Amino acid sequence: VEEAIARFGDPRGEQGGPRNHGPGSGRDDSRHEGGRHGGSRGGAGGRPMRRPEVVEVLDDAALLPAIMFIFSRAGCEGAVQQCARARLRLTDDHERGEIRAVLDERLAEIGVEDEEVLGLRAFRRAVLDGYAAHHAGMLPLLKTLVEELFARGLLKVVFATETLALGINMPARSVVLEKLVKFNGVEHADLTPGEYTQLTGRAGRRGIDTEGHAVIVGGPRFDAPAAASLASRRTYPLRSAFRPTPNMAVNLLDRFDLSRARETLETSFAQFQADRSVVGLARRARELEDTVEDYRAAVTCERGDLLEYAGIQEAISAREKELSQARAAADRDRTRSVLGNLRRGEIIALPGGKRRGYAVVLDVDRHVLGGPQVDLLDTEGRRRSLRPGDVPSPPAVIDTLRLPRPEALGSGKVRKDTASALRQRLAGQDDDARREVRRRAGRTPSTAAQDPRLQELRAQLAEHPCAACPDLESHLRWVGRWRKSRGELEGVQRRISGRTSSLARRFDRLTDLLLELGYLEHAGEDGEELVPTASGMRLRRLFSDRDLLIAECLEHGAWDGLDAAGLAAVVSAAVHETRRDDRAPELIADPAVGAALEASSRIAAELQSAEARHGIDPTLPPDPAIAAIVHRWARGAHLAAALEGNDLPPGDFVRHCRQVIDLLDQLTADERLGRTARAAIDGVRRGLVAQEIGR
Repeated sequence: VEEAIARFGDPRGEQGGPRNHGPGSGRDDSRHEGGRHGGSRGGAGGRPMRRPEVVEVLDDAALLPAIMFIFSRAGCEGAVQQCARARLRLTDDHERGEIRAVLDERLAEIGVEDEEVLGLRAFRRAVLDGYAAHHAGMLPLLKTLVEELFARGLLKVVFATETLALGINMPARSVVLEKLVKFNGVEHADLTPGEYTQLTGRAGRRGIDTEGHAVIVGGPRFDAPAAASLASRRTYPLRSAFRPTPNMAVNLLDRFDLSRARETLETSFAQFQADRSVVGLARRARELEDTVEDYRAAVTCERGDLLEYAGIQEAISAREKELSQARAAADRDRTRSVLGNLRRGEIIALPGGKRRGYAVVLDVDRHVLGGPQVDLLDTEGRRRSLRPGDVPSPPAVIDTLRLPRPEALGSGKVRKDTASALRQRLAGQDDDARREVRRRAGRTPSTAAQDPRLQELRAQLAEHPCAACPDLESHLRWVGRWRKSRGELEGVQRRISGRTSSLARRFDRLTDLLLELGYLEHAGEDGEELVPTASGMRLRRLFSDRDLLIAECLEHGAWDGLDAAGLAAVVSAAVHETRRDDRAPELIADPAVGAALEASSRIAAELQSAEARHGIDPTLPPDPAIAAIVHRWARGAHLAAALEGNDLPPGDFVRHCRQVIDLLDQLTADERLGRTARAAIDGVRRGLVAQEIGR
């Protein structure tokens, strides 16, 4: 922005309506009608500039077309809405005509019933004015349209997430970074030099621009040296994410003997990096050894054995933890009992955890594994399931509500009407359901005050000679430092041990698990070789993050007997991973699907236990968060009906359907499921999904 001001003048503080660029400027001011507002603008020293203001500055400086990276989907959509409210218009009449022709042709294949859920009216209006959003939650058709119109120069500004910087040929004259910080899934972290280069590498169109422009939007906390450092660095760390998987193990052993398979892993880039990192860890271990010795020498008390005193303190903490865990177990038992005694129509207050707020009981299944399972309707009209592990303590029954017939609750309108009646019944109740639970139910009483072992330990602590030391607090701080350093040293030593030949050791643990489960067997004259069994050859053809879980479900027949839509729903659970875990999955009316999902969850729990015994990271359990949506879609519902009552973006749904089809295609070779899998593919690959896959 500062460079643009230096070259083209300071636009801040100008008053009035549309700017007059003067005769011969080549600019058509008619396209900016309504898009200019008087008043001062923000900049590097004041408030951050609003997005429409940034676009206007770029337009004035002849730096359009531009891609403005905003690191959230909501932010991209919000930027489009802000420009619409500012009545920003970046296209002339001729460009609008071209855009309209493209939109009419390409969007004709979308049914009228799906236009609202796809937000086509707002999309058309923004694109005609010369700007649009681009993010992974959009329908791929709309993203392709944005890319095409931008490449033709008809779109002047695209507000995009960083996914646009990957694998798409979409250069611009300028690239704008709204911030130098983004959320990486765990925390808000600074952009790395590699990310900065990847994003700004879009700036400059070959054969059109002699230079590209990377613009960072300034603000009160803008750090110019940090920006300069990002722009000037040209070396980036490369870290391998390679890890052995069950599918990889059986494929390696199908082609090579055991020693050759281990050697292949030992010579990988991932193992090279792990071995190289041991040098620094060994240096750190030597430093910690000296620190531990120094702290140990300082752990003394003239009154008695200070480490013995600290050991009693540790024993007290461990006993208190045991009692707390026992109390939590008692709460779970009470929760299981309370859920089993619930009746249809009872209104309950939920204590928190994965489920919170108020709900009315629709049904109780007391015989399901891991149950009982309660079918609920919440105050927003959503059907949710509740199990003992979903809440930290029992819910409280506070009232009753007369419900429609069970079959009538399949209607969305009936559910909404019932939810409205529930909210009316709750009038006057505490807004915080947790306070209502504490008043009516509460937790299991603590037994710490009556525990003989805990009382004995506390008495020993009070009678210990060190307890009377006036410098006890200072002495214990040295004990804490010694323990912390010793723990850190043990951790570094474990890391050194774990990184040396780490991939081969992981491979050995994996093969032990596959032997136990029957996917590998001993072979050779001495029985020391490993080869895949018939089950292993089936696993060899499964490519998924949950490959072993899927293979186990096939081995146990968990998915047998399902119709095409049911198989699609179960496969959806096998490939999906929810970003946030704050809502229970929508229940599917088909009992066969429920049984298959329950069997899959049980197999997942057994597999996780086996993996834990062998020291292997656990496989994620099935995630049926959007299985009901896929089930409705596979049964022929149009997009709006399939997504009804959910906030799943259409683009995410289409992308998920691609993953479902990919796994279903792998199942077509299965003797028992092949025919159903092919029918399920036909049910999922239709309409907008088929159109996107065919592009």
